[in-house]
Amino acid sequence: MKQRGTRFGGKAAWLCLFFFAVACVSLFYTGIRSSGLAPQSIWRMNNPGFASFWKASDIPESGKVSFTPAWHISEGGIELLPGQPMTGATFDTKKWKSALIPVTRYAIEYEAMRVEGNDFFGTVTFPVNDSHVSLVIGGWGGTLVGISCIDDMDASENNTRGNAFFKNNEWHKVRIEVRDDDLRAWINGKLFINVSTKGHKLGMRPGDIEKCAPFGFASYATHARIREVIIRKL
Repeated sequence: MKQRGTRFGGKAAWLCLFFFAVACVSLFYTGIRSSGLAPQSIWRMNNPGFASFWKASDIPESGKVSFTPAWHISEGGIELLPGQPMTGATFDTKKWKSALIPVTRYAIEYEAMRVEGNDFFGTVTFPVNDSHVSLVIGGWGGTLVGISCIDDMDASENNTRGNAFFKNNEWHKVRIEVRDDDLRAWINGKLFINVSTKGHKLGMRPGDIEKCAPFGFASYATHARIREVIIRKL
């Protein structure tokens, strides 16, 4: 009788563990559903899983590019040392596609700092459906903001042109939304870009910046840092 009781107790313990595991899994997936983040809806581009897919853009006389991957989003980053004149970092095209990162209906978030210099420092190149454009931050002497290019006009020529003062050695938060028929971009919470893309030709400014496609960052004769790069499906 004692032996049978021992066996029953062991089975009961395993059953308790089984139901506990089922409850934990159920709570986990309930948490995912309640957060609104379905699988494959967010990509943290600085984590170690993506580290090997970043490379220095093939730009002549560029500065050194350093990548610091980290699981904690605030610790990883990209550093661009001054080039002659440009430095860039590019994410691998094949990995972008295989990771199923979207080309429309998505948002880009990151923080950028100009350590030293007086030109663009947080310029990001990104896909818009079958095209690519760049959000210029701090260009043309340090203050210009805009999209290059729309209808063959760069950020200094088209109607997305704006101006802002960017203090060195401070982090500036950027958010871009790519939708079917429009682009929007905020810097430090202020809306700078709100433009319809329907019926317009999108493309990149000819030159070294094209080497940052499909997704990448560039600086112009400046020392820049980029961190907390996140892509979210909208």
